[in-house]
Amino acid sequence: MRKSWRSGWVALGLALVGGFVPVAWSEDRVQVQEGEMAGYLLVPHEKVPESYNAGFSMYVAAWPLLKEYPGDRFQTGLFGTWMFAQHGNPKPADLYSDVEGGLGWWRDTRFATETPKFIMGGVALNFREWANGPGAGKSRDWDKPEGMYGVAQLSPWLLWPADGLNLKQGTCGELVGYGYLPLPLTDAKATTAGKEVPTGDHSWTLFLNTGNFKGPVAFFTPYFWSQVTAEKPELAGKFLDSRPSDPNKALQMETQYVPSVQAEDAQGETYARIAPTSFPRNGQGDSVLVHRVTAYHKSALWDQVKAWFEGGAPASGVINPSALALHTFKGGGGSTWKIYRPDTPNEQKVPLAWNSFATPVALDEHTYGYRWNYDMVTKTDSKNGGLATLPEFFHLVKDDQQKETWVVVQPKDVPAETGLAQVKFQRPQGVRPEPYVTPDDPKSVWKSPGPVAGPFQAHLGDGSVVTYFWYRFADQPALLNADLTPAERESLQARVEKLHRNWKKDQEYLPAPALGKLAEIDPALVLTPPPGLEVGYVPIATRQAAKD
Repeated sequence: MRKSWRSGWVALGLALVGGFVPVAWSEDRVQVQEGEMAGYLLVPHEKVPESYNAGFSMYVAAWPLLKEYPGDRFQTGLFGTWMFAQHGNPKPADLYSDVEGGLGWWRDTRFATETPKFIMGGVALNFREWANGPGAGKSRDWDKPEGMYGVAQLSPWLLWPADGLNLKQGTCGELVGYGYLPLPLTDAKATTAGKEVPTGDHSWTLFLNTGNFKGPVAFFTPYFWSQVTAEKPELAGKFLDSRPSDPNKALQMETQYVPSVQAEDAQGETYARIAPTSFPRNGQGDSVLVHRVTAYHKSALWDQVKAWFEGGAPASGVINPSALALHTFKGGGGSTWKIYRPDTPNEQKVPLAWNSFATPVALDEHTYGYRWNYDMVTKTDSKNGGLATLPEFFHLVKDDQQKETWVVVQPKDVPAETGLAQVKFQRPQGVRPEPYVTPDDPKSVWKSPGPVAGPFQAHLGDGSVVTYFWYRFADQPALLNADLTPAERESLQARVEKLHRNWKKDQEYLPAPALGKLAEIDPALVLTPPPGLEVGYVPIATRQAAKD
């Protein structure tokens, strides 16, 4: 039986969790119900030979997905991938471990804005811990540092905040080049945490190509992957510390929560509204989203660096262009985005008619994006670039097979009694983020042997202030928790000093993009080392807090 609606609306001025403000309800029950939109945008691409198993790189667009940051339930990546260790068939069961970071917003982001941040996202066995960057991981409790020591700082020119690496505020459609390649920074070990279990010599290193910083940034310590084998020796040799990478990876955009609302009209028809959601728009009206997805052979970089560390000529750091394979695009792909209330079972979540307004295309054989139906999608502009803003309103209907679908409906055709037109998706007000603080115990690895200079401060575009110190590279906290002997750390120190002398932040490393403009890192994070600390020292963040 359809329910009748009473007249008499009551204004509601409370910002609810989820970042929206419904401004109307009926006298007998709330008219507008909180919901969400989530799912994957799928990017098919051609495979490359399995021998290109020494890492990858790609260029991905960075842009403000939502018009206004809606609060800490918002979680979505932008386009990215999952780099797993390469195994033969059959692949091991119950052995999830990979690198799956990238650009986006996460529920534990404390200093979020409309501009995305970058995290490294290394996952140890079955999510027992993960590492997002130097000093950042699954836990926020230094007494139980799950992944917080999993990444070591390598660059002396780039500061990594605990909340993620900031892009320059207002980034809108520019490309971030990033990838992971193994470097032989440490030697393979016959023991792990005192047990006769081996740890490999692969230090998977994040390389960036941006407008104001290029080159290696930080690396996952081999011990981050292998430490579980001290208690599970049967898993030795199965993780990225010793195995190559699978070159044929999934490429997707994973969205876990975009706020939405829904309501019924007087006839019982259901309508929904999503928070204003946009994609970057170029001069032709298309969205360039992924470019030059590349897989590398070990001769791309590893061989030259290893020979250098063993006494040979310095390696330039430039990727060998004859040792790479480019994935190609042919278009196609799709969306699993669905709109639903939070308590909806998976089998009852209803997809939206994505293909009615978005067409996935290969803009060239190495570039993937979307072409839009501008009868439904709106061309909008920000001061930093053009956007294609998706339809906001949808109507729940059944197709010829009686399957439910959310189809686009014009705002004027949404019945007024639903109250959806009055809903505002807003940033929650009056929320002061909790600061990130590292241990202050004088006996901790943060204080003994401790830094050599500081404190210094960086004032970021997200409204936070990062306090940091300069540490001798081998004395940084992550390496004091990397299962390395003093002699092993000194060997590592000597190798990194070679890198610091020869590899600079403004030279080319990753192959350059063939189109578009490079995004920039927040300028406050691009540093000049203090005099005397240019070689063999790195900046380490010890605190990140809201600006007073």
